[in-house]
Amino acid sequence: MGSDPFEVLGLTRQASLDEVRAARRALALQLHPDKGGDIVRMQEVNVAFEAAVAHLTGRRELPPAPSRGGVIRRPAPPQRRGRVRTQRTYLGHRVQHDSPSFTIDALPAEAFEALLVVASWIGEVANDDPPYVLEVRLDEPAPCWCRLEVVPDAGASTVSITVVFDFLDPDVDAETVRDTWVTNLNRLGRQP
Repeated sequence: MGSDPFEVLGLTRQASLDEVRAARRALALQLHPDKGGDIVRMQEVNVAFEAAVAHLTGRRELPPAPSRGGVIRRPAPPQRRGRVRTQRTYLGHRVQHDSPSFTIDALPAEAFEALLVVASWIGEVANDDPPYVLEVRLDEPAPCWCRLEVVPDAGASTVSITVVFDFLDPDVDAETVRDTWVTNLNRLGRQP
């Protein structure tokens, strides 16, 4: 990305994480293709947002600009360009971030409602900021804390997952948590 991500968002480098999120939301309201905006400009804002968040959260690697040919309708494959999967240990807990993780074929408000229903099946809502952030204490597939960030994406909603595991079991990871969300969201779509 050639330009400064903070400039793209209309902010200075001293901006806080909350200011970056607020700027992204405000620009999405103006620029999203569903609102008559430009898809290329909206993608620039999304890339700038990811880069600004990476800078503010201290991630060592900034995500490259995604090369999207269309909307993801299923979990994103690991080799997809622009995919960020990080893992670290914090205070004895394993933390994994998977972005983008999956896409829901609905606008953020409807996608958020679907995520809330599934959250009630597989855990308990700890915190929510509709329609963009949902934090859940999961029981399935294993006890863990999960943060879902919902971003509008050309008529759909892309969801990124951050998971904090209570244990260091290598058999359960962010992909397992992602698959649990996707399976239950698909189950929700088949309910009579």
